[in-house]
Amino acid sequence: MDPSWLSTFMVGTGCLVLGYLLKPGLHRNCFNKFFTSAKATVVIEENQQKHEQTKPKTPLEIEKLAEILEDFKMVLVVRNDLKMGKGKIAAQCSHATLGLYKKLLHRAPKALNRWEMCGQVKVVLKTESEEEMLMLQGSAKSLKLPTHITIDAGRTQIAPNSRTVMALLGPADLVDDVTGSLKLM
Repeated sequence: MDPSWLSTFMVGTGCLVLGYLLKPGLHRNCFNKFFTSAKATVVIEENQQKHEQTKPKTPLEIEKLAEILEDFKMVLVVRNDLKMGKGKIAAQCSHATLGLYKKLLHRAPKALNRWEMCGQVKVVLKTESEEEMLMLQGSAKSLKLPTHITIDAGRTQIAPNSRTVMALLGPADLVDDVTGSLKLM
């Protein structure tokens, strides 16, 4: 048997397998099938099914503002009364940012794009109580600004189910109307 025939066959087989794995829509399933545990795959498939079954939500009001106003920013309001360490605050701010981003990704993509075009401005402010944070959230909602409050699991520094950080995003002037009285963290 000619050895060059065998190497050609192996290269062709490899290309066929690679093409199968890279075929649109199949790469996730192949990755899940070959590189994750059965339990993780079940969770991923369940999440995909839930996502496919949910109806698309209506766009948020902020989408209209993104078309006419240019200066967008995100403000993170941290509860100072919880006495979280610096690392904990950083983690909670990250959770709040990502939570709001995920909320807006499909319901207000123009607003996210506007914020990104403004340099993804983020300002971290502090509040002294949960009540004040909830009042700020109410003010933001009355102005149709989207918010996300992070609730901690309570595995490290603070009590379970503590509201730690609120993120809000929108036109800078409207966000300042809500948070303008707060001090920098």
